[in-house]
Amino acid sequence: MQSAGGSKRVTITDVARTAGVSTSAVSKVLRNAYGVSPTMRERVQTAMAELGYRPHAAARGMRGRTYTIGVLLASIRNAFYADLLEGVDAQLRNTEYALFIGSSVSSEMEDQTKLIHAMVDRQMDGLILIAPAVPRTEVVRIAAEVPTVVIGHHDPSQAYDCVVNQDGAGVDLVIDHLVGLGHRDIAHISHPTVRGSGWEQRPEHHVRAAYHAAMTQHGLADLARVVRSGYSDEGGYRGAMELLTSTRPPTAIFAGADVAATGVFRAAAELGLRIPGDLSLAGYNNTSVAALAPVSLTSVDQAGAMMGETAARLLLERIEKRRDRAVVMASTPHLVTRGSTAPPGA
Repeated sequence: MQSAGGSKRVTITDVARTAGVSTSAVSKVLRNAYGVSPTMRERVQTAMAELGYRPHAAARGMRGRTYTIGVLLASIRNAFYADLLEGVDAQLRNTEYALFIGSSVSSEMEDQTKLIHAMVDRQMDGLILIAPAVPRTEVVRIAAEVPTVVIGHHDPSQAYDCVVNQDGAGVDLVIDHLVGLGHRDIAHISHPTVRGSGWEQRPEHHVRAAYHAAMTQHGLADLARVVRSGYSDEGGYRGAMELLTSTRPPTAIFAGADVAATGVFRAAAELGLRIPGDLSLAGYNNTSVAALAPVSLTSVDQAGAMMGETAARLLLERIEKRRDRAVVMASTPHLVTRGSTAPPGA
């Protein structure tokens, strides 16, 4: 960015002189460092706007910071990830950090590992990994060098922070709701186990265990059925077709993700089944799709935007000062009941 005279790029020194503060104060504002007063921040930001100051990314990189944060998505088709990103963006909006998103078309370990390595190679200051399939040992290794927050997985480590949902409580809400409506034959569509990743507590593991526990609690253990067809529209479709064409079709299906529930709608329509007249359906995530009038999906709200904000806040803490201890934050879910669930045969 050129100065008003067009002779040189506006520098941090120019900003400090205009704002009447020290260059270190300007640096703290740019880093969104702790201890900066609102008055100081406003003076510096006003001076930057007046001068048209824009930090030089290459120079920042040479000084050891690029003010970039990388986010790894396991999929671009899961609407819940959009909620998480909205929260991350909200937390970073008033900082100098730029957000870069990497998403693999598949959830293969190798593809995701390449993306993370690319982010590290570009000297990004921190990483937010959403439900990574990358081997846990590799995440621990990278997190020892680059501040990292993992969203979704319940496997803690001193190397990174975790942001999770209280999945057991969320599942209890769903099963209690369906049993309260009179359902007994309640099936669950889950995600296949990722072999060899080292993650022992992925979200689907918690949800499956909680489903079995809730069915047992209600005396329905013998009726519990899980189909691991995947958290995708196609996975939900395949799982629903398997269940609904079996010799004992369920009266209710609990999909472990809203994106899988959309596939259940498609399967039910092909089979001539009405939701909720012939089949009750509940999802998980409470994405924007669930609230659409034609869908009206009962779903567990995980407070996705808040989880994203929390992840970004923890990451900034790790980048700025906190390296000696790990933090695990868990959001409390609640059930949003809509028109996709009703008593059996309603």
